[in-house]
Amino acid sequence: MTPRATAKAAACALLLLAGAREAPAQHLPDLVTTDTLRVCGDPGNMPFSQRKEDGFENKIAAIIADELKVKVRYYWLTQGPGFVRNTLGTGLCDIIIGSALGSELVQNTNPYYRSAYTLVTRRGAFTDVTGLDDARLKGKRIGVIAGTPPVNRMGDLGLISGMKAYAPYQLDPARPHQTVSAEVISDLAEGAIDAAVIWGPAAGWLAKQAAARTGNPLDVVPLLKEPDRPAMTYRIGMGVRLGEDDWKRQLNTILRKRRDDIERVLRDFDVPLLDENDNRLLEPGKP
Repeated sequence: MTPRATAKAAACALLLLAGAREAPAQHLPDLVTTDTLRVCGDPGNMPFSQRKEDGFENKIAAIIADELKVKVRYYWLTQGPGFVRNTLGTGLCDIIIGSALGSELVQNTNPYYRSAYTLVTRRGAFTDVTGLDDARLKGKRIGVIAGTPPVNRMGDLGLISGMKAYAPYQLDPARPHQTVSAEVISDLAEGAIDAAVIWGPAAGWLAKQAAARTGNPLDVVPLLKEPDRPAMTYRIGMGVRLGEDDWKRQLNTILRKRRDDIERVLRDFDVPLLDENDNRLLEPGKP
């Protein structure tokens, strides 16, 4: 897979830049406000964000606002086709807190964390399984979100026969869970599927929530051992409008200054953090 294809797959998988088939966001110079941090956010996408402002991206936005000495104001829109165009592109907000690096729709800050897709299983069911090429996964019911990078990887490894692909939610008020990731993890905890392959920043927190609800603890293992295949790891920064270089540099300065505070938030939400230098997994809650 080429670097450009990988970047586009990441954007699709995270549903952060789902407007990839839309026209590029219009360049609207000098729109960034100076008295308010105007954030483009999803009102129901835990653990990332929600209207209660208790997701980890909400808390990181609060850190940025604290450093700027301004208040946060949200423009809420469910992530999906046209998200970037209808948020940054219209000038109603100035920043997307979580944006996969590599998109052509936005200008990204420096990454503030790096994470990976994970294999989630019920505790004890697949001891020491660390990669999708493990023979013990053959024929098992594995939940995955349609259109995300693990789908192709599972196809390459002959796991399609047992794969259960969950379609991304549309605007359906009757949906059983806030997000499709939450539905996958819930099905796993309740025994409807044998394993799941989910983006790590969602998987860690959702696994803990599901375990508390059902009494069935879950293991979350980052998929770092995939021989001869590109790692399913991605860098996440903040998205701003194309051409707003001063704003990007200001955010980069804040990200460096408040790095420890931001990392503490990520660890509190059980985000699997990867060290940029040696690919070492940093355990949540440890320095």
